[in-house]
Amino acid sequence: MSLELIVVLLVAPFVGFLINGLLGKWLKGNEKLSGWIGALAVLISLICSIIAFTSVHSGATPFDETLYEWITGEWITGESFAFNIGFRVDALTTVMLLVITGVGFLIHVYSIGYMHGDAGYTRYFAYLNLFVFAMLILVLGNNYLMMFVGWEGVGLCSYLLIGFWYDKKSATDAGKKAFIVNRIGDFGFLLGMFTLFAAFGTLDFSSVFDAAEADNFQKVFGSSTLVIATLLLFVGAIGKSAQIPLYVWLPDAMEGPTPVSALIHAATMVTAGVYMVARSAVLYNIAHTGEIVAWIGVLTAFFAATIALTQNDIKRILAYSTVSQLGYMFVGVGVGAYASGIFHLVTHAFFKGLMFLTAGSVMHAMANELDMRKMGGLKAKMPITHWTFFVGALAIAGFPFLSGFWSKDEILHSAWGSSPIIYVIGLVTAFLTAFYMFRLIFVTFYGESRAAPEVASHVHESPPVMWVPLAILAIPSALIGLLLGWGGHDSWFHHFTKGVFPEAHHEASGNVILFMVISSIVGLAGIAFAWSRYRERVPSDEPTNALHKLLANKYYIDEVYNSLIVQPIKNGSHFLLWQLVDNGIIDGIVNGVASIVRFIGGLLRRLQTGIVQAYIVSMVLGIVLFLAYYLFFA
Repeated sequence: MSLELIVVLLVAPFVGFLINGLLGKWLKGNEKLSGWIGALAVLISLICSIIAFTSVHSGATPFDETLYEWITGEWITGESFAFNIGFRVDALTTVMLLVITGVGFLIHVYSIGYMHGDAGYTRYFAYLNLFVFAMLILVLGNNYLMMFVGWEGVGLCSYLLIGFWYDKKSATDAGKKAFIVNRIGDFGFLLGMFTLFAAFGTLDFSSVFDAAEADNFQKVFGSSTLVIATLLLFVGAIGKSAQIPLYVWLPDAMEGPTPVSALIHAATMVTAGVYMVARSAVLYNIAHTGEIVAWIGVLTAFFAATIALTQNDIKRILAYSTVSQLGYMFVGVGVGAYASGIFHLVTHAFFKGLMFLTAGSVMHAMANELDMRKMGGLKAKMPITHWTFFVGALAIAGFPFLSGFWSKDEILHSAWGSSPIIYVIGLVTAFLTAFYMFRLIFVTFYGESRAAPEVASHVHESPPVMWVPLAILAIPSALIGLLLGWGGHDSWFHHFTKGVFPEAHHEASGNVILFMVISSIVGLAGIAFAWSRYRERVPSDEPTNALHKLLANKYYIDEVYNSLIVQPIKNGSHFLLWQLVDNGIIDGIVNGVASIVRFIGGLLRRLQTGIVQAYIVSMVLGIVLFLAYYLFFA
């Protein structure tokens, strides 16, 4: 594997960003050209990713090289240190590359049709390309600092894309909410990096992992050094991957364009935390902090699934589903089944990306309507959208032999060997997942149409530029689990990633077939229960008891945060006399300096009158003063 290949893979989306970003003014007249430039940039990265994957799969030595020293310094003791720019490409990296560029390319193509006619068309593709570039930095870097650069880059792009329609207040508010909540997690990530650097004197993955395994590092916090470091890193993952208690930003992020939700908030960015924990598997194994990761994951999975039960906004249902499925991934990596967690990341990227895009197809046909209570009967008018969504829903529900069945079953099987309680909660969540996904399908696509007459008369299937990516994504959504996961913990995927992850602390126990049968029954039961309740009923007919109201209002978590955190901070700013300190003193100094400069400039400009006689008088006066000084004072 050559360095040139990696550079092209990384730089191609950045070039697309520059073209659309700098030449967008001239590309507005031909918006499709702008879209295809963005898609072509990601296609180049996809081709390079396939080549890199083939190289690693054929047995080539993983690429791990430092290009140059980025930041150098010296300790007070005289010892030097350096932060490097370098790349690491192994089995885990290539898996992430294929997900990012493969799903990303299809979403770029879909966006060409979806964003047609939008005033910010070229800006949209510039942001989308920049996001792919930042995500590639995150997974290609061979040290925590490069990972953090990509981590912050995708956070910035998320803010830009969530608030893409900036003239819409709800979108800008959602963008700010995502940015602020993620900063909380990122602060924890920074502290974790500082702890690792203090302990190891470097942030390079290979050096940190080797020293940790050899127990050859500075115990800055005694025996708890790695415990503190890994938990702080996990705080960053909680923010970026929307886990309890920092999950609140992701449902609101649905204010952005639907393809953004598919790419950033289903397939790539939100999985960065899972990737970080998997990449740091050596540290989590030594620190024994995986159990905390698993418990946060399973509680988040169950909590988000219960909220999704009563939502009526199709994108918000998918958003809470994403939070729940991310919880499953953290259960996998938390119990030490790192390959299973990443396997679910891969399958989820395809079927959830597919479902977000089909939701966008429904919105496109329904004049941007999101409330499924105003839909119904779309199956006949949108057959491709219906069947592709149906495939994705079967996959996430764990229907036998579809992709989600394999990856979710592996996680639950591994969880049983770690904690039967986690397994039971995960199993209940699997039932809830199947139920709310098919509630969404039956209410949206079946029954009688409840759309307004002027909307219903224009419902039609999306154009090929939108439905072709749906059809392509439906194939891996159905089959990739079978292709990669046949054999369970002895599958091809496990063998491919074996050299990346350390051995788990426990073995998956119990009869494999029995676990598969239980998972299948639970998933099918959820589908059947949804059919029994919603084949004729719509959500507006549901009882409004206290529990339903609690779930419909998302446990009032946003209201609690507003009362306990947001409002006290606002009130505190008034208490701290923000008008006096901020407006009066700080802004006063800045504005005062400007006023002084303007006053002096006003005086000096009077010397420039444009009258030649005045200039001659000034010159003569200057000469006289100079001679006087020379004759009498020198």
